[in-house]
Amino acid sequence: MTAPAVSIVIPVYEEGEAITPCLDRILGGVELPCELLAVYDDPADSTVPFLEQYADKNPRVLPVLNGHGKGPARAIRWGIEQSRAPVAVVTMADGSDDPEQIDQLCKLVDRGVVIAAASRYMSGGQQIGGPVLKSALSRLAGLSLYWFGRVGTRDATNSFKAYSTDFVREVGIDSDTGFEIGIELVAKARRLRLRVAEVPTIWLERAQGTSSFKVVSWLPRYLQWYRFAFGPKLTVEELRAQARSFGGPA
Repeated sequence: MTAPAVSIVIPVYEEGEAITPCLDRILGGVELPCELLAVYDDPADSTVPFLEQYADKNPRVLPVLNGHGKGPARAIRWGIEQSRAPVAVVTMADGSDDPEQIDQLCKLVDRGVVIAAASRYMSGGQQIGGPVLKSALSRLAGLSLYWFGRVGTRDATNSFKAYSTDFVREVGIDSDTGFEIGIELVAKARRLRLRVAEVPTIWLERAQGTSSFKVVSWLPRYLQWYRFAFGPKLTVEELRAQARSFGGPA
């Protein structure tokens, strides 16, 4: 197989047969040579048989058992660690993200940013559907971080981002619950004064199933990384020491 230019990481949980059209959309929308790591927590997950059937026909798809324990944050962390490409893109299995933007996000990383974010809250972006409270908190966090924290994106909480894998491996991932990796890595890039860019995206609420996003239980960790984005420039060693003190994995 051609060496991938991008590793696409998707945490999956009980998607069942719905994963098949999701993979069709993603692989149909990406022109760059890619690998797609679909990370699951449990071999008994209903998604696994369909992933394996798909992988038999398309070697770009790699079903991967999460080696860090259960949960989306650990699945994303494991997927990025297993990636072979210089750029890793995190996207969801629910069809909410636009896969045709993956190439565009990767090109921004190729040009020198460490994170390229798909932004719902910049001009040209939009969010269609979704819980009102979740949407309001996400917008408030994103815009305030952009204007007052100067983090480089108006949508720090969106999971749909492209990352320099060298950057991620240098700073590490300390999140161990929920989907807060997006805001964690944006906060770390800001404290290191590294470049972050964004492109507008239209996010659509999932058409099938229910979201596993837990606003109340995950909010404290989001607030922790929100606060972390504000502060003086750090060295990588200082950043990693402070982030470890949050209690996540080393």
